[in-house]
This record gives sequence, C-alpha cells and structure tokens, in this order.
Amino acid sequence: MPPQDHHQPLLAEEQEETAYDSADKVVVVGIDEQEGDEALPFSWRKLWLFTGPGFLMSIAFLDPGNLEGDLQSGAIAGYSLLWLLMWATAMGLLIQLLSARLGVATGRHLAELCREEYPAWARIVLWLMTEIALIGSDIQEVIGSAIAIKILSNGVVPLWAGVVVTALDCFIFLFLENYGVRKLEAFFAVLIAVMALSFAWMFGEAKPNGVDVLVGILVPKLSSRTIQQAVGVVGCIIMPHNVFLHSALVQSRQVDPSKKGRVQEALNYYSIESTIALAVSFVINIFVTTVFAKGFYGTEIAKNIGLVNAGQYLQEKYGGGLFPIMYIWGIGLLAAGQSSTITGTYAGQFIMGGFLNLRLKKWVRALITRSFAIIPTMIVALIFDTSEESLDVLNEWLNVLQSVQIPFALIPLLCLVSKEQIMGSFRIGPVLKIISWLVAALVIVINGYLLVEFFSSEVNGAVFAAIVFVLTAAYVAFVLYLISRAITYTPWQRLTGSKTVATAEN
Repeated sequence: MPPQDHHQPLLAEEQEETAYDSADKVVVVGIDEQEGDEALPFSWRKLWLFTGPGFLMSIAFLDPGNLEGDLQSGAIAGYSLLWLLMWATAMGLLIQLLSARLGVATGRHLAELCREEYPAWARIVLWLMTEIALIGSDIQEVIGSAIAIKILSNGVVPLWAGVVVTALDCFIFLFLENYGVRKLEAFFAVLIAVMALSFAWMFGEAKPNGVDVLVGILVPKLSSRTIQQAVGVVGCIIMPHNVFLHSALVQSRQVDPSKKGRVQEALNYYSIESTIALAVSFVINIFVTTVFAKGFYGTEIAKNIGLVNAGQYLQEKYGGGLFPIMYIWGIGLLAAGQSSTITGTYAGQFIMGGFLNLRLKKWVRALITRSFAIIPTMIVALIFDTSEESLDVLNEWLNVLQSVQIPFALIPLLCLVSKEQIMGSFRIGPVLKIISWLVAALVIVINGYLLVEFFSSEVNGAVFAAIVFVLTAAYVAFVLYLISRAITYTPWQRLTGSKTVATAEN
C-alpha cells in the first residue's frame, strides 16, 4: 500500500459503492476488439482470463457445513443419495448462473440492486436477514477450521484458540487483495486443490465399490429413514450469501454492459467456468460421501459421526497407512474452513456495501465483517468446547438459521432477472423463468420441511410457542410480500446511464 494511503480518510473516494474499482478489474484481452454484436470465436485464452469467480463461488459448496452433510449422508444413507447430490448441485448451478447473469448484464450486484429496487423498510429487512445468514454460515466455517486445527495439533490447540487463528485469515485476505484479483483467485485455487487431493487420497484408502457409486449417482432411491439426510443434502447446497457473492465476483472483469455482444460473450465464458467449478465440487463431495458410506453405513456408530469425531472414527476404521488418514481429513477440512471463511468475508463486504451504500475503505469493511462473525463464534467456542453433542445441536440450529434466510436471496434474484427494466434483452424467458421458480419453490419447501421437523421437536412451552408463532407469521408475510413484488412489479428506482443494457438499447 502506498505511504500516502495512511493519511487518507476511512471513506473511499467513490461517490457510490461499487464491487470493484475500475483499476482493480481484470482486462480480458480482445473482449472489446469488435464494436458490433456479432459472435466471436471461442478462445481458450479468454476462458482462462474469465476463470476465477466461479471457483470462488464453488467454495460455498465445499464448506464445513456441506462436508458434515456429506459424511452424515454417507454414513446413514450409504450411496443411495448420490443422485440427489448431483441434482442439488445442478439446481445450485442454475441459481448461480442467474446471479452471474444479473451481475454481468447490469454491471451491478444483487445487494446494490436490492437497495435501489425495494423501499427502505424492505431493503433493511433483507439486509438484516442476509447478515444473519452470513453470520450463521461463518460460525460453521470458523468452527470447522478450529476443529481441523485441533485435529492437526493432536488436541493441543483448543477450539477457542483455533477460532483466534482462523480470525487472522482476514489479514491474509487483505494482503492478497492488495496484489490483485488474480492473485486472490490463485490462492483459492490452491485451497480447492488441497481439498481435492486430500479427499481423493481418502477415497483411495477406503476403496469404495465403483459400481455402487455409479448406481447411487444414476438411480434415484429414497426411503423414509433417509428423508432427513436427503433434506440436508439439498438444504446445504443453496447458500444465501453465495447468491449475493457471485453477482459481485463476475464484475471483476472489464465488460461494458452497454455492449450486448460483449455481455453475451462474458456470460458464455462464465457459464462454462461455473459449470467446471461445480463439477469439481461435486466430485469432491462424492469423495467424502462415499468414504463414509464404505466405512460406516449400516454400523451402530453411523448416527454419531460429525465433524468433531470424524477424524477419530476414520483413524479407527482405516488405520494409519503411509500418512494417518485422520491428518489427511484434518488437512482437507482446514482448507475447506479457511477458504470458506475468507470468501465469507468477501461476501460480507459486498453485502454491507451494497445494501447500505457504504463508501468505507476495503480493509475497514473487512474488519467489520470479520468481527460480526468472530465475536459470536468465540462465545460459541468457549461454551461448546467440551461437548461434542452440544456442537452437533448448535450445528442443527445454524442450519435452520440459514434455511430460514434462503427466500430472501432467491426471490429478489428471480424477481430482478425476470424484469426487462433491469435486464434489458438479457431477462430470462418464460421457460427458464418457470424452471427457476420451480427450483426456488422446491428448495424453499424442502427447507420449510426441515424447519417444521426441527421446531416440532424443539418448541416446548406456551410462551416459546407463542413467540415462534408470531415470528413465523411475520416471516411468511414478508416472503409473500417479496413474491407479490415479483408478480406485480414496479421499479422503485429505474436505473439510468450505462448501468443497464436496457437504457443502452432504448
């Protein structure tokens, strides 16, 4: 950082919050070679330059919460839910492609558009709900990293100390961000590679039956005793903060939203890149699921396995080998936790800046975002450090917390990408709109099932039941309001200038 920056105010110089400054964006060679809208030939070099945002987005499909869902699915349901994992990933890809489409076509990300398109009270509620979802996700990710550090230190480093170590990843993020977007993306690529190698090594040690794995992927199978795991597989794929994140990440490349041909080209490359990224995440999730399916399906301990004790159970089942499998698991879990906490910090910056139009320096926003999660996580670590059972209960509550927030990301996204006033000619057509709303409805219903099951077993006492009823009524009313905005929509503030393709075409 240049010396003069030390004397600059905490407020950035831009008049309006943006995802990336122009100087920070990656210039894609040849993206504006031609002024017309004719299609340009496919270029591997361009694909490479567009590669990055999709892999950062894919980390949310590999965070500790997803890994815990994978291992529990494998241990309790065996290979029978692999087909559901594949289709859940496909649904997640559809949602993320819509998020990318919104960001590229408008030149603005989802949080910014929500700020401009909803009245003040609604956008404040959306912001608070998104922040709550982000904090819940971050707690899971930080705890996952702390568990990994505890495993790799043979229990010497307690959970609370692991949380402190993980909190410092904010400074890694700030350091790498100063060296440019591509350096940051390369760092995340390394962490994804570490996960892939670690869990592939475990897959090799466990040697699951290839035919059983293939049948599990291709043949749909669901029984009453695996419903809860099935709900978990689908529920943890769609992360509210990740929907906001991807619409901002795609703006790290220089693409003029007023040039239809260049926008379409960028969307084509981002679609390829995101598909490859989620294919990689799908394979990694399969590694984890099948390792635990091979080792623990049908055993008495299957229902007792969680992130905290998974390494110990793996060690007892598969032994030491060339390198103890417990440490291989710990390395993969640490890479998952560290990468997802840093992307959580990244998402927090975009969400806070977009909804509130904060013109703070990036390092200030990063520290604020990090503090929102680290303080409650430290409290959680101190309270639950001695009890594995309590950590499992906490994880259930955090899953519920994030499930509640899913409509507040999906409904605004589908509302915005369907509107010509926002998207111009890049609005989604009738067929894609129907498919997208069906996917959103399915995800919301599945998570609603999880909520009903959870609260029916947890709600005790008239007072608590009354509070839950009031909160549920307010929640349902706000969701219906968001849906009504999608059906009878009048822009709160029409975007002008070069921010949308629509105005360029008009």
